[in-house]
Amino acid sequence: MQRGSFGSRLGVILATVGSAVGLGNIWRFPYMAGENGGAAFIVLYLLCVFILGLPCMVSEFIIGREANANTARAYRICSAGTAWTLIGYMGVVTAFLISGYYCVVSGWCFEYLWASASGVLTDDSTRLAAYFGEFTAKPLRPIICMMLFVATTHFVVVHGVRGGIERASKLMMPLLFVLLVVLVIASCMLPGSWRGIEFLFKPDFTAVDHNVLLGALGQSFYSLSIAMGCLCTYASYFSRKTKLGSSAVQIGLLDSMVAILAGLMIFPAAFSVGVSPDSGPSLIFITLPQVFTQAFGSMPALEWTVSTMFYALLSLAALTSLISLHEVSTSFVEEEMHLRRRWAATIVSVAMAMMGVLCSLSLVGYDGLIVAGKSLFDAFDFFTGQVLLPLGGLFTCIFVGWIMPKKVVHAQYSNGGTLRDTFYGAYRFQVRYICPVCIVLIFLHQMGAFN
Repeated sequence: MQRGSFGSRLGVILATVGSAVGLGNIWRFPYMAGENGGAAFIVLYLLCVFILGLPCMVSEFIIGREANANTARAYRICSAGTAWTLIGYMGVVTAFLISGYYCVVSGWCFEYLWASASGVLTDDSTRLAAYFGEFTAKPLRPIICMMLFVATTHFVVVHGVRGGIERASKLMMPLLFVLLVVLVIASCMLPGSWRGIEFLFKPDFTAVDHNVLLGALGQSFYSLSIAMGCLCTYASYFSRKTKLGSSAVQIGLLDSMVAILAGLMIFPAAFSVGVSPDSGPSLIFITLPQVFTQAFGSMPALEWTVSTMFYALLSLAALTSLISLHEVSTSFVEEEMHLRRRWAATIVSVAMAMMGVLCSLSLVGYDGLIVAGKSLFDAFDFFTGQVLLPLGGLFTCIFVGWIMPKKVVHAQYSNGGTLRDTFYGAYRFQVRYICPVCIVLIFLHQMGAFN
C-alpha cells in the first residue's frame, strides 16, 4: 500500500505546527500563566520547551521517519518486534482517548462561535455567566455540536495527507495567525491594557516554587503534543530531505509564539475590565464573554466582531489538533487492517463520535458513566494527561537514547550524513539524561508527590 507524504517543506511545518497548536495554547496556556504568575511562568515554559520539548519532538521524528509507518508499526519496526513495540500502541491508544473528550470541548467551541455570530454572547454579564452551565446541562445540544466537529475533521482526513491535511493546514494556519494578531491589537488598544502586558512580560521570580516550575514543564509537554503519536505519525510522511532538528526548532518557536500571543490577546483585555488573571479553566468559556461585553459593550459592532473572531480562532485551533489526533488512529487502522483510507477514516470517526457522546453525557451526571468518582470525560483527561503522556514520553526518550542503534539515530538526525551534526551531542545527552529526569519529575508532580 503506497503511503501519503507531505508535498512541501511549508506543508510539513504548517501541518505539524497545526498538530501542536490547539486548545493547549489558546485555552490551557493563558490560564496556566494566569495561575502561576504570568511572566515568570512564561520564561520557565520557554526554557522547558527547548530543554525538554524539542529533544522529545526530534526523537519522535526520528522513529516516525525511520520506519515510514503508523505509530504502532513504527515502534515495532525500530525495536525489531521487542517489548518496546508497546510504546507505539500506547501512543495510538492515547491519541484515541484524547480525541474522545477533545472533540467534546471542540464542539463547545462551535457552539460559542455560533452564539457569538448570532449575537447571543453580546448579552448582559449575568446571562453570560450562566450560559455555559445551561448549554452543557442539556444532553442533546453539546452532542450535536460535537458531531458537527467530528464530521468536519473526517472531511479533511478522508482526503489524505497531501490533499486533506496539508491543504487544510495551508489554509487554516495562516488564517489562525491573522485572527490572533488582529485580536492582540484590539486587546492591547484597550484602556489599562498595559497592566496585562506588564503581567506577561515583567517576571517576578520571588513567587516561583517547584509547583510553578513543574507546571511549566507539564505545559510544554502538553502544548507540543508529545507522546500522543501525532509527531511520530506526521514524521512518517516527511521526505528524506526534511531537516528534523531545524524543523523541530521552527515548530517549537511557532507553537510558543501562538501561546504567548494568546496570553497577549487575553490578559490586556482582562486587566482592562478588572478581571482576575487566575480565573482558571473557566477563562475561555465563562470569563472571556463577560470581558468582551465589558470592554467593547459601548461599540456593539466591535464587540460582535471581536467575540466572533475569537471563537473562530479557538475553533480553528481545536480543529487542527483534532485532525492530527484523528490521523494517528486512521493511519493505524488503514495500515494494520489493510483498508482504504475512506473506510479507515470512517471507522475512526464513528468510534470517536461514539466515545464523544459518552464523554459528553458523563458531564450531565449519568451514573453509569462515572469512573473512580470522576465523569468519563474527566477520567479520560486525567488518565491520558497525567499517566499516558508522561510515560509515553519517558519510554520514547529511553528507547531512542539507549535502545535504538546509535548509527540509525545519527543517520536520521543528520539526513544520512548530509547535514552538519553540530548539536547532535547535546541532543543525545538531553534525550538520554535530562529529558528522562524532567519527565519523571513531571509525572511525580502530577501524581501529587510534591504536594
